[in-house]
Amino acid sequence: MSKQAKDAENRLSKEEQREVNRSTSLSSPQIFEVIRHEGVSELKRPSNSLMWSGIAAGIALSLSVYCQAFLLAGLGGSDYASVIACFGYTVGFVIVVLGRLQLFTENTLTVVLPLLSQFSKQRLVETLRLWGIVFAANMVGTFSSAWGAIHIFPADKTAAFLEVSHHLLDYSFWDCFVLGIPSGFLIAVMVWLLPSAQSSGFWVVIFITFFIALGGMTHVIAGSTEYFLLALNGEIEWLRACFGGILPTLLGNIIGGTGLFALITYAQVRDEVQTND
Repeated sequence: MSKQAKDAENRLSKEEQREVNRSTSLSSPQIFEVIRHEGVSELKRPSNSLMWSGIAAGIALSLSVYCQAFLLAGLGGSDYASVIACFGYTVGFVIVVLGRLQLFTENTLTVVLPLLSQFSKQRLVETLRLWGIVFAANMVGTFSSAWGAIHIFPADKTAAFLEVSHHLLDYSFWDCFVLGIPSGFLIAVMVWLLPSAQSSGFWVVIFITFFIALGGMTHVIAGSTEYFLLALNGEIEWLRACFGGILPTLLGNIIGGTGLFALITYAQVRDEVQTND
């Protein structure tokens, strides 16, 4: 930017600067196109790339559970310990989202928009392929992380991880499913907000995921870490962990991210966008 342009910008009043910002912000169709193009690119990625990125995402997202446990243990019995500890839950999401790793729940929106805008059998197969690879890879990552936490971390740290996971013992199949719907919806909202957030993307991730934790909502990838920790420690049966916890959460996240947000998003812009992919 030239010196003259900088001087002109500095002379703008705050109100004029806000007006400039509003005029340059992305419209809904533009956001849709940004995410759709990203989704098309993701669908074309090699399976090997998706797999390793998904495993890395699963391991990284496990840090949400561990950092929440560290905060909760460090705060002891203070009045707002459980609230402040929810900030620990955001850590893994910040790493995964800003690090552009493959997270299944992000893809309930990102790769679904190309499918909705140009539905075909080939695109459906591509979407299901990506979903299958990324979800399986995420599970490998969270299981590996949980196994390492149980067998490598000191006993006091392991106890903290289990303590923060114990709330899932009270969740039924129905609880996991119902609480997974708003969680999936919020993750899709986060993905939708990021293109226009620009440098504020960090705070968008923090804000959204903090409230997922605070509301006790269920997220299939972070939650799988907790279920694997409990199962590896013998506190829950594997059958219940997989089919009574992870499965209903998965279904809830898909309904919230794809069944609600993605369909609503597409409905509002379908008459304003043209696709040629």
